[in-house]
This record gives sequence, C-alpha cells and structure tokens, in this order.
Amino acid sequence: MSTTPDVSVVIAVYNTMPYLTECLNSLVRQSIGLDRLEIVAVDDGSTDDSGAELDRFAERYPGVVKVLHQENSGGPATPSNRALDVATGRFVYFIGSDDYLGDEALERMVAYADEHDSDVVVGKMVGTNGRYVHQKLYAETSPDISLYASSLPFTLANTKLFRRELVEKYQLRFPEDMPVGSDQPFTIEACVRARKISVLGDYTYYYAVKRGDASNITYRANHVDRLRCTAKIMDHTAGLIPAGPHRDAVLKRHFEWELSKLMLDDFPALPLETRQEICAGLAALQDAYFTDALRDATGVKRRVRLGLAQRGAVAELTRAIADEAEHGAPPFLLEGDRAFAPYPGFRDAAIGLDDRWYEAREMVSGRLASGTKLESAAWEQDGEDLTLALKVRVGITGDTSSAVVALAQGALPKSADKPGARKLPKDAERPEAVGELTREPADDGTGTLLSARIPVDRIRAKRGVRVYVDVAGTTYEIPVPTGGLPMPLARRWGSTTPYRVSANPNAKGRLVITTAPLWEPKPDLGTRLRRTLSGVKRKLSGVKRKLSRLKRKVSR
Repeated sequence: MSTTPDVSVVIAVYNTMPYLTECLNSLVRQSIGLDRLEIVAVDDGSTDDSGAELDRFAERYPGVVKVLHQENSGGPATPSNRALDVATGRFVYFIGSDDYLGDEALERMVAYADEHDSDVVVGKMVGTNGRYVHQKLYAETSPDISLYASSLPFTLANTKLFRRELVEKYQLRFPEDMPVGSDQPFTIEACVRARKISVLGDYTYYYAVKRGDASNITYRANHVDRLRCTAKIMDHTAGLIPAGPHRDAVLKRHFEWELSKLMLDDFPALPLETRQEICAGLAALQDAYFTDALRDATGVKRRVRLGLAQRGAVAELTRAIADEAEHGAPPFLLEGDRAFAPYPGFRDAAIGLDDRWYEAREMVSGRLASGTKLESAAWEQDGEDLTLALKVRVGITGDTSSAVVALAQGALPKSADKPGARKLPKDAERPEAVGELTREPADDGTGTLLSARIPVDRIRAKRGVRVYVDVAGTTYEIPVPTGGLPMPLARRWGSTTPYRVSANPNAKGRLVITTAPLWEPKPDLGTRLRRTLSGVKRKLSGVKRKLSRLKRKVSR
C-alpha cells in the first residue's frame, strides 16, 4: 500500500497564537483522514508560543504533523519554500496560520482534482472578522476555468490546491525578496502552466481571518513596500504572458486593486517624498503596462488618480483625494452624450491629460445616488388643488436639460439597493413629469438644484419621488433620500371626497408620497347586494360541508 499522502498542507508560522490552534485543529479533523494527510509547518522564528504549539501538535500527531524551526526571515516566502522542499503529497495546499478550513475541504478538493484531472483547484473562501474576500469567482462550480476569462486574477492568494507534480516540474517557488505578495507570482505561474483550473463554489472551504489587532502581514506593509512588491509581481507576469488581452486581463487586477490602494484617503498624510516616490513608481508601471484598453476599462475615479500620478502631478493628486474624502466626488459635467468628472487637473494644459482620462464610461448609479439630496419638501394648496413643492440637489452640471423630478409607482428592484439608483432599462416606462420644473446651478458649485411643483392627484397610490437624468447616453433613475430632513405634516384636502396625503421616508430612507381617501365612500345598492349574496353563499357552503361530514359519521 502506498505511503504517499494525498495532500501536504504547508503552513508558514510567525506569531499567530491563539489563531494557530484553531488552524491546526481544523486540519487534523479533516474528513480526508490523517492517513491521507501531511502537515508541514515552518516556525519562522516566532517569539510567542507558536513554536511550542506546533511542537505539541507534532508530538500528538506523529508522522502527520512535521515541524521545522528557523530564524525569522521577514516574510512567508522562505518558510513556504522550505516546506515545499520536504512535502511529499500528491497535492500541496497552502493555508495562512491564522486561518482555518471547513471540515470537508481537503477531501472534496482532492476528489474533484482526481475526477477532472485538475492541476489547480480553488475552493470557496470567505472572510471573517471584517476580512474582505472577493466573491465573484465562487458564483458557481466549474471544472475548467480560464485565468484570462474569469475573475481568477482577483483571487491570486496561494490558498489553493496545487498538483505537486506541476509545482516540481516548473520548480515553482516563492520569491524571498518580497515581504508582501510573494504568493502571487507562484499562483500566477501555476495558473499559466496548469492544464486545467477548477473552481468549487458549493461549500465553504477556507475561512480567512482578520486578526483583532489587524496584524496580518498584508495589513502591516507600508506603501513603498507594497508598490515595490506589486511591481515585481507585474514584471513576473509580463515575463510569462505576452503583451495583449491575456496579459491585460491579469494586470487589470493590479491597477484596480494593489496600485489603486496606494492612493486612498491616507495618501495626503504621507510625507511629500513618499508621495513623490509612489507617483514615480506608478508612472513607470503605467508606461510599461497600462494599455489604452486597460485605461478605458478603468473607472473614472481610479483612472484620474493614475493619470495624475503618471504626470507627476503630486499636488493635484493629493487635492483630488483630500477633496473627495471631505466633500464627496465632484458633480458630473454633462456635455451632449458625454460626461466628465472634473477632478483637479481637468483641462489643465500644464497637466496635459486629455478628456478621456476624466470621462465617465462606466455605470455611475452609485455616484449619482450619493450626489442626490433633498433640500426641502412642502405642500402648497390653492382651493381644491394641492401641489407638492420640492427642491432636490443632483450631482450634475453643464447640460442638465434631461433632469426631471417625477412620482413613480412601484418599488425599485433589489439590485438598486446597494448603489442607491439604477440604470433605467430600455423597455421600462419613464413616468411622465408633470407640473413645473426649474433647474439652476447650486450656489456652492456641488451640482444642480431642481425645483419642482408637482400636482397631487386624488387617487389611491403610494409613489416614490424619483429623479431621472441622462448621463453619457444612459437614463438613470434615482430615488430621492430624505436624509433625515423633517417632512411636512400630512394634509387633508378636497371637500366633496376628502383625501389625505403624506410624505414619509420608507424603510430605505427614500421619499414616498401616499394618497388615499380620508374614508371609504359608502357603496351603492348594487354593491351592497352583491356583498350580501356572496356572504350568504359562503355560509351555505359551510353548512353543506358540515352536513356532509355528519352523514359520513352516521353511515359508519
């Protein structure tokens, strides 16, 4: 009988108590069984009780848990490589020493790899304690996915099952000069070389833990280290994949994730020298890899920041980030069927970025929603006529002639909940805008003020207050949030048939206008007769059923 384990689990350990205990427990209780399992743990010079905990498990599970101790190397690459050198399993699996597995994880993945002859198997991972994990890849199970036509580039951690024959054939190892991100070159090359990559979304295989003190190495790394390591990853990728759509598909992740995260709200507080160094590094990577196709596919916020960095416009980039953090995104400038986000540097000859850098070509539902604000709401009554008077601020400037305010029947689909607005489907009816509407620039330059006077009809209805506006050739429907603004008191109007109208936020904080008769009108004679006959029929039916049951009992 073969003594080769099915899977070797590699753990690089440095000061991860008490999380390490749960990690190890999740491994030894795997349903695959200890006879098919090898655990190779390397203590990278821990100064807490991690080394002792590893030794305790090695003593308790001899022949299964193998522990190596070494001086601290500064990152997970060196201990992972050392573990690979001694691993003997048909497959190798990597786990963070502060994370843990679902009980059936290894058995399921090994079985799937054997069934489909997979070189790489990716099991569904979730985050715990606020740890973010990209989920799109796990939407469905597939025996064969492409690195270039899936969301796999956004899931490049080494927490996957790899066929060890593949690892050794290409001598895949972790670069030891990278304090962070050293798993990505390994994972990318394995996926490029693999005959088949499978994904399993049917079970939670991996639980990624964010420590209570956020001391995971990813969270400790500084900006310059992250920039340097990302550059190494991108250079390694470029050496594996020729220039073109396939390379773009992988590098898109690094522009949208690692590099964009260098220009978040903490950027303005960095020393000037650090900001300059970051901009210079970003410029070099863009010159090498930021193709026109990648630029055009990048959202306008990231694209502008990358463009300013590429031009060395440190002051403008700093101001763009600080202004947005304090005041929100700038309003869109609408010009015909084009929309621009006029961040600092827009149409500034000294910066030299053309309009395409500032043009919004992606869906902008969320951004429009965040820029929409109710300024006031009131009733205006003239005899028997009642009007709803509203003032709504919308984050648009320029050609705002398409913007209207209207009352719409029915709720928005759930897909509009997260962004707070939606792209109006082409086959959807846009409610008629009635009454009066004026548009004027907001005094503070933050958008356009829509002043609407909408007649209130005497009908039974519950209608949402919505803004409709065309942005870059697309119509958007934006529910107006009340924002905690006091609403006008409910109003009664009409003498012949009195009605009641109210303005209230719904459960999602959106303004809803409800109209209904103050009381139900007395039904006419014909309606009363029909109701009476219907009631008599129901009673007779009930009597017949009771008699039928009684007859059955008597017959027995």
